[in-house]
Amino acid sequence: MPTTTEPAPVQTERLQRIKEAAFRIRTNALIQAEVQGQGYIGQALDIADVLAVLYADQLNLRPEEPEWEGRDRCLLSIGHYALALYAALAEAKFLPLEELETYATDDSRLPMSAMASYTPGVEISGGSLGHGLVIANGVALGLKRKHNPAFVYNILSDGELNEGSTWEAASVAAHHELDNLIAIVDFNDQQADGKSTAMLGMEPIEGKFEAFGWITRRVDGNDVAAVLTALEELRALEAAQPRCLVVNTKLGKGVDFLEDREKLHFMTVAADEWQTAHDRLKESSQA
Repeated sequence: MPTTTEPAPVQTERLQRIKEAAFRIRTNALIQAEVQGQGYIGQALDIADVLAVLYADQLNLRPEEPEWEGRDRCLLSIGHYALALYAALAEAKFLPLEELETYATDDSRLPMSAMASYTPGVEISGGSLGHGLVIANGVALGLKRKHNPAFVYNILSDGELNEGSTWEAASVAAHHELDNLIAIVDFNDQQADGKSTAMLGMEPIEGKFEAFGWITRRVDGNDVAAVLTALEELRALEAAQPRCLVVNTKLGKGVDFLEDREKLHFMTVAADEWQTAHDRLKESSQA
């Protein structure tokens, strides 16, 4: 049976602060995307709540010292989610807000797919799906051998579960008892060729990870309180096992007419639609 976590009561001010961060991440993702008129906008909007919980609350970071050894690491396997990651890094003060308007332009530090060699706060160069959890294993194992208490978070996609290397990495993580590793699977049921469930069914995702020796939870990834509660619970567990949080998200979340578009993997938005997108996002955040 799927594992679910009901959101526990959370301090009102803290929860509101995270929700406001999620709204700004979505807003700034739209601002970046408008520079090019297109991009992986649906994914940026769907993952904003998860990134807000991480970068506005959970991660132990020093923006003024991006390479600080004691930092938590957030590895984005799905490099094309960069719109959202850059917005989250700006929210966490790794980047100045005005730099977001250089997204994917010549000589920008913000390429279309996130790359560690370009951008402060980006831990790995993502894009070749199936590599993220492999790298996360190495980072987590290295931290354990150094007796470093930092955690490693790996954000990966449901489509990425098609890759055999992901499941090899899942086996290795359990074998090495990487209890400092939390994988976050974004289940938005969309990949380049169509619905993920139509390309290669992966359910039950939690059951598969549990069979490899992981502890799992599954929540609504667009419910900030649920995501926060689940991540805090997983981090606090005293068990020699890696942890996985599956988040069900909605592509284009917060902008209704983008949520309803038939093809959402890579999206083009007309020049006269951008202001409407911002207006709808503001309306949805106040609902």
